[in-house]
Amino acid sequence: MIILPAAYLPPLTWWALVLREENVGLEYQETYPRQTFRNRCYIYSANGLLPLSLPVIKVFGNHTLTRDIILDYSKNWQQIHWRSIESAYSKTPYFLYYADAFRSIYFKRFELLTDLNLAFIRLCASLLSLEEKGFHPTSGYRALNDEIDYRVVLHPKKDSSLVGYSVFPRYMQAFEPKHGFLPNLSIIDLLFNHGKDALHQLALLNRANAKT
Repeated sequence: MIILPAAYLPPLTWWALVLREENVGLEYQETYPRQTFRNRCYIYSANGLLPLSLPVIKVFGNHTLTRDIILDYSKNWQQIHWRSIESAYSKTPYFLYYADAFRSIYFKRFELLTDLNLAFIRLCASLLSLEEKGFHPTSGYRALNDEIDYRVVLHPKKDSSLVGYSVFPRYMQAFEPKHGFLPNLSIIDLLFNHGKDALHQLALLNRANAKT
């Protein structure tokens, strides 16, 4: 079993790790860390790399556990995030196939960050045919001493080589002619551009890094 951060529309490395493992645990019992994939993802906009960050409330301050993080609806993030995604991907080959499913989650009101993230993870898992991986929330915090702690090293400010990924095979991206290929974006970039072939692309990512 692998334990991963309960991320918001997780990046390709997160999903490539899922593909390698039989069972996946999502960390809910940690003290919530700031500025991570737990409340942010990265997409490819017409202007290049675009971060989307969910505003959250730490109900117990810096001692709040991830499971207790509340989404902050005082900011209009639902409209902002969906319009950003629509603007970035409306002309991609598979956007129309998947848009309604993603939109319905965006405009449903979730109190907890983990509930929103799990809804997106389960949707993406279904589109990737990876539902059998489980995605079970952890019931207690377990320290990892002799293993890679993906909860820590899967981080937007840390090099992806720390989780075993230094090579990213190129795939079609809508704005590559303008800005070049951008690696390790949110899984939605791969899904909207490649549809069901996204699973094959994740397998290629694993094979490319098994050789390095």
